[in-house]
Amino acid sequence: MVIFLFNVYDFSEDTWSMGWGIFSLAYLLISVLQGIITYCIKRDLLTEGTIQKRSRILGAIQLPSILVGNVFSTAFAFRMLRRKPSIEYTLSYFMLIAQFLIVGVSLFNVFKPYVSDKFMMTMTVLTLFLIMDIVLVLYFNRNDVVHQKNNKLKWLGIALFLRGVTGNLFGFILGYSLLVKSTNRDASAVDKWNKLWNKITRNFTAMLGLLFVIFTFAISVASIGTFVYSFASENNYEAMLLEPSLMHPFGTDNFGRDVFSRIIYGARISLIVGVVTTIIPFVIGGGLGAVAGYFSKSLDNVIMRILDVLYAIPGILLAIAIIAAFGSSTTNLIIALSVGSIPTYARTMRANVMMVSNLEYVEAAKALGESEWKILFQHVVPNSLAPMIVKATFTIGGAIIATSSLSFLGLGVEPHVPEWGNVLRVGSEYLETHPYLAIFPGIAIILLVLSFNFFGDGLRDSLDPKMD
Repeated sequence: MVIFLFNVYDFSEDTWSMGWGIFSLAYLLISVLQGIITYCIKRDLLTEGTIQKRSRILGAIQLPSILVGNVFSTAFAFRMLRRKPSIEYTLSYFMLIAQFLIVGVSLFNVFKPYVSDKFMMTMTVLTLFLIMDIVLVLYFNRNDVVHQKNNKLKWLGIALFLRGVTGNLFGFILGYSLLVKSTNRDASAVDKWNKLWNKITRNFTAMLGLLFVIFTFAISVASIGTFVYSFASENNYEAMLLEPSLMHPFGTDNFGRDVFSRIIYGARISLIVGVVTTIIPFVIGGGLGAVAGYFSKSLDNVIMRILDVLYAIPGILLAIAIIAAFGSSTTNLIIALSVGSIPTYARTMRANVMMVSNLEYVEAAKALGESEWKILFQHVVPNSLAPMIVKATFTIGGAIIATSSLSFLGLGVEPHVPEWGNVLRVGSEYLETHPYLAIFPGIAIILLVLSFNFFGDGLRDSLDPKMD
């Protein structure tokens, strides 16, 4: 709200901004309402011991705050609507928030000179998904999903599972949850799923982090049909260094390229590089660490001493050396960042495997005569993956920073590619005259990395048995 207030009055032009004024007033009303709700909740807990219905209704009034992009108040309002939130209800309203943001961001394209040929069809599909999400929130607000065989929930789960292909991965998670509860006869598997996601959904910062990660992925998928790539890549010398407006929400750079479109397309590259450079060392490093930790000391020494040589080289310097030798490209960047992460994953997996291989059920499997490789990959590795999964969520954030850093130095992806590091490098040249060119890509990098870290913290707490 304070930032919006500073932009209401333009001292250089001696003019008032109607748009910033509306945003400032909206956030002021939301802040006042938040203070009233906080007081009511505190009073209810002190006097009644539980939050009363009138306070929950007052909290639900904040739902329209999504119109000004305040996802914090909107998520809080949805949580206040239901006395005892369920996994399905929480996932459904976060799916709705993500879908609303996707539709809202995509609608900015109507102010462009022209839109994509697939724009109307894509927006129709996105709007239908938005309506479906509203219906699901209303349904799960009134109904609890219990562990019983239910064909309606099964088909709904399949539909939501497939819906995750469109980018909104909350639908994928929600659909899988419904399938687990409606088709799985193993009560222990359902209990494990409920236990995991009950912990995650109760962690508000973890869910907000997951929301932004899924929104970034979903808008990258939706941009295929809603955004025009030429606005992000082709030079337009008639629109150089324009101030932010409805047509160019983040302004234009020194070549007349739309910064808003470049950031949207840059998200796709950052996510691809971050995920792929995590999967490669996860598989290779995890496999080497598992073999080294389970088998003989001689094999352990050979593998780990070779990896120690690689570990002794700083990852960023190794990446710079590889890119300098083979040239700047997305493929070379992925290889450079992946190689440097292999030793850390190998060390983590080795430690986990050495601990798990001494447990009783592994000794029992050996006593029954099962082969060593079968024991390793069927019993030891699956029970050693939890720390690796948590580590992977943090590694993605680090890979995104490394990608942007190398691109900022001119050693990442090709200079003309709309990647966040490239956008930031161009904006850094105009910090005194057009600071927004560097501020917006910088904020995008910060938010995505923090989101992965927040979700990683929540996932670590959820997988830690000591947190029960």
